[in-house]
Amino acid sequence: MSQSTKSVRDSFWLWGHAAGVHCTGNWGLPPVSRMTPAEAAMYMGIPNMLMVGFGKPPQPPSDQYEQYAISFRPLSRVVWSIVGAGALTGAEDRARAIDLARRHPNISGVIMDDFFTGMQKGKKPPLSPDELREVRRTLVLPDRRLDLWVVLYDMELALSFGDYLDLCDKVTFWTWHAKDLDKLEDNFARAEKLAPRAGKILGIYMWDYGDKKPIPVEVMERQCETGLKWLREGRIEGMIFLPSCICDMELEAVEWTRRWIAKRGSEVMPA
Repeated sequence: MSQSTKSVRDSFWLWGHAAGVHCTGNWGLPPVSRMTPAEAAMYMGIPNMLMVGFGKPPQPPSDQYEQYAISFRPLSRVVWSIVGAGALTGAEDRARAIDLARRHPNISGVIMDDFFTGMQKGKKPPLSPDELREVRRTLVLPDRRLDLWVVLYDMELALSFGDYLDLCDKVTFWTWHAKDLDKLEDNFARAEKLAPRAGKILGIYMWDYGDKKPIPVEVMERQCETGLKWLREGRIEGMIFLPSCICDMELEAVEWTRRWIAKRGSEVMPA
């Protein structure tokens, strides 16, 4: 394969969390996981990473997360959270993420997780539009500009987003309950209309967090093949597999996905 030829695998991302962070939650998962994000990327055969803070302390990015950035050096692209799980954020966290990007050239963007979830209960997002505009100004580095990513869930499609989605470069779209994947086509079309200028990345859960149970392999296959079809059509720019911290639990959907990536990843993308 020539250097100018892009493979399907080049558009795959792994959603990274610190090892074991989902073992203590009420997700119905096995109680032990020791796999780090970098180990999970190698195991799954995925070249790109989203490193997202989960819980506190610690909440990435922090000083000790320099070690994570070092472990990601072999990866092609890395996106770091400036808003972590549960919409946790702070000015110091955001500044550290930008500093990390200055020192690690494969960091290509920053992501805001759970950014709109509070709006369903009448709360405001953790940053105002003006604050987000200021964040965007900090994304211009001497050698490149970082992309601003945001998470959008299917159950948030009816919200009024104002200027927020227009300020984002990439929108990642997620279906929280696996049973609602039957509506993926219609829901994703709604997301496309809400954010017509942003690049779209399809989020793919390898565990049904909404209903706290495994995802059947046939459902996993359907969402992966749908994502691959959209990738080839240019409707999406990539696919994100979530999360790193369940990849050593020998879950059926994870192992199927690993085999699917190995099979499909080397296929060539249309020019």
